[in-house]
Amino acid sequence: MNLTRRELLTTFLGAPIALAACERSAPRALPEGEIVGANWQLGHVLREGRTFEVAADKWKRVRVAIVGAGVAGLAAAWQLKRKGVNDFVVLELEKEAGGTSRSGEGSPVGYPWGAHYLPVPFRENTKLIELLDEMSLAEGRSDEGDLVIKEQYLCREPEERVFYKGRWYPGLYLHVGESEADKRELAAFEEKINTWVNWRDARGRRAFVVPAALGSDDTEVTALDKISFGDWLRREGFTSERLFWYCDYACRDDYGLKLEQTSAWAGLFYFCSRVRKSGDESQPFITFPEGNGRFVRHMAERVREHLLSSHAVVSIVPGDGGAEVVCLADDELRGFRCEKVIFASPVFTAPFVIRGFSEERPFDASAFHSNSWFVANLHMKDRPRSRFARDFPVAWDNVLYESPSLGYVNATHQKGIDYGQTVWTYYYPMCHEENGRTKLLNYDWRELAEVALTDIGRAHPEIWELTTRIDIMRWGHAMISPRTGFLWGGERQKATQPYRNIHFAHTDLSGIALFEEAFFHGLRAAKNIFGDERKSA
Repeated sequence: MNLTRRELLTTFLGAPIALAACERSAPRALPEGEIVGANWQLGHVLREGRTFEVAADKWKRVRVAIVGAGVAGLAAAWQLKRKGVNDFVVLELEKEAGGTSRSGEGSPVGYPWGAHYLPVPFRENTKLIELLDEMSLAEGRSDEGDLVIKEQYLCREPEERVFYKGRWYPGLYLHVGESEADKRELAAFEEKINTWVNWRDARGRRAFVVPAALGSDDTEVTALDKISFGDWLRREGFTSERLFWYCDYACRDDYGLKLEQTSAWAGLFYFCSRVRKSGDESQPFITFPEGNGRFVRHMAERVREHLLSSHAVVSIVPGDGGAEVVCLADDELRGFRCEKVIFASPVFTAPFVIRGFSEERPFDASAFHSNSWFVANLHMKDRPRSRFARDFPVAWDNVLYESPSLGYVNATHQKGIDYGQTVWTYYYPMCHEENGRTKLLNYDWRELAEVALTDIGRAHPEIWELTTRIDIMRWGHAMISPRTGFLWGGERQKATQPYRNIHFAHTDLSGIALFEEAFFHGLRAAKNIFGDERKSA
């Protein structure tokens, strides 16, 4: 984009950080690396509106075609397999399954390219618990019937730390230097959260729960979607800068949105949905060095013979007796004639792929907005040394208070490998940028590597010398954005209904981009297919 170094760093990190970085040092030599992952160029073929003719000998007949091998598509396939259905295919655009839950392999451990944890589910989430049992992650049940996860799979302490004005401190909320007013507001905020955790509607449903479809649709709850989380905080009388930062970080972390962009419903969901009752801690995290790639690999292995990677679905033609699905694979067109389709791709792509969708318009796919991120994996030959004896030690999640990034996750933390080689995964949501997606795809590897190293280098000046390689993935459509008015605006609810022979299954349908939500919708779509068959029998 022909930016100077200072302009680049100002765009991503802000003028104070850019000025300090440029005054402190001249441009440095970058380690090796490249842009990896998502094939957005092939995805954009869909926008061209081409027609596709498949040769007669390139057609196959299957019972079910699943479009997309993210968590929702894999969950649907996993469920079909468990129900004894073997006549199906999973068609995936990329070379690897998993979507934003995919991972990479490295030394000394694997590492995530996106989602990197799963909170322990409540006992009511029986299907997800079945997956965890199948993976041998649990050691039993508590006296209350809650799942007990084996200790080696629960996030190791210390879990989180935050870097502020040259020092590391424990936790995510910044307590150092807080005023009495800050303390009172944090306590009042926690009391508000407790009130919503304990809230039940006339049918006994919680306001916020995972999966979100099991929560309340009472007007007192849905009205929260009409204002931003920032407006809700101000309406409740909060003014503390630290509290606002904490809530803004939560929105950027889970949704890739700023506080003022996020629905108040989604903001409260973040704090309430994984707490059993007031006074309890939030559910502990299940995590692995490779993040949620462990779950992806397990489900993909279960349906290995059905999974077709590098198969870009370019056309779905629904008909009275089924549907025709056309793919571009190995530079040739291939087709599948099927009875049912599970569309487990991002919802906004539906009008470009499904013929007749735009004319009949079962729902407004343009209402589903996604956001953009870049993720950088830094392969390091050693750890930076702490500059202060009293600094809080390296944690699993390491957040930079004065940065628009989310900091980095330490891949070797969970294995207890605290010395020597490691991989740090750096996350940057493009929510601070106008037209963030377009701009992201125009930045090259060198520019994004400079941003990541400069940002982390404020806390760890040795990062340039210690990093032997930095690979970067640009997620143009990383995850659904729960912006004000979307979650309870009606279009999301319409999209849970099938369109002719096509059932939709994606985390988009929750408006919240979480593993549990994608898993739920994959299973829901698979179950609905069986329901359709019973109705027609």
